[in-house]
Amino acid sequence: MKNRLKVLRAERGWSQQDLAERLEVSRQSVNAIETGRYDPSLPLAFRIADLFGMTIEEIFQRGE
Repeated sequence: MKNRLKVLRAERGWSQQDLAERLEVSRQSVNAIETGRYDPSLPLAFRIADLFGMTIEEIFQRGE
């Protein structure tokens, strides 16, 4: 799954650790989501979308 998480995080000047703390997950989880090695659970995807004030579809796109 492709996502815009790294770009959105960088636009706000947040480190991976900053984002992890806001989402209550590990920094490693943030890294894995950003690099596409891990797809977040639906509840986590909603938390991410809420944090950035966007819809899930605006952040995550299906990969080929």
